Amino acid sequence: MTDTPPPPAFPPPPPEKPRRARSTNAIIIGSAAAVIAAIIGTGIVVVNSRDTTSSPATETSTPADDTITAAADEPEPTPEDTEPEIMGLTEGVAYEDGVEVTLSGYKRGVSSEWAAPGNTPYVSFTVKIDNKSDKVADIATGYIMCYYGDESQQGELIFDSDRGLDSVPSMQLRPGRTATAKVACEMPKDEEYLQIEMAPTMDSEQAIFAGNVK
Repeated sequence: MTDTPPPPAFPPPPPEKPRRARSTNAIIIGSAAAVIAAIIGTGIVVVNSRDTTSSPATETSTPADDTITAAADEPEPTPEDTEPEIMGLTEGVAYEDGVEVTLSGYKRGVSSEWAAPGNTPYVSFTVKIDNKSDKVADIATGYIMCYYGDESQQGELIFDSDRGLDSVPSMQLRPGRTATAKVACEMPKDEEYLQIEMAPTMDSEQAIFAGNVK
């Protein structure tokens, strides 16, 4: 019996490269990315759903404006007539504090040479201030202004001692006392319309007298 020689020995196959480790990392990284994407996607959905479906969050995030609400509920103020009353040249005005003013005795004339201004046509009138209040009236702080004609030209006050033309006394008018003065304003002879604006004291409202002078 002939011995059969043993088959030749082949070298063992070379070991495979560690691909499994790389694929495992890729799977892990891919899985992590998918999880993160899922979390982000889930977060967006939750935020959107909270903004769109949660009415309490919307109500509490918008503060109430009490000022606007109160202003809207208040009734609108009614307009008031703030224009001063226009009185005739010989009418009087009585103030709430008890001071009364009357104008009277209108006369035309021409100031003397030494007056200020001199040789100027004017209209004179008597101013009477009656203090019927219980306090002193500082009539030194009052004023008188005159306007004449259709174009409302301002007429200068005339000071003429020769004609007895002066201004309201600069004094503290005691309760129950009266002050009178003869005042004149520049006014051309061909003008008739006269407007006088005055206040007896600094704290008094303006009184307006208007009319035609012959």
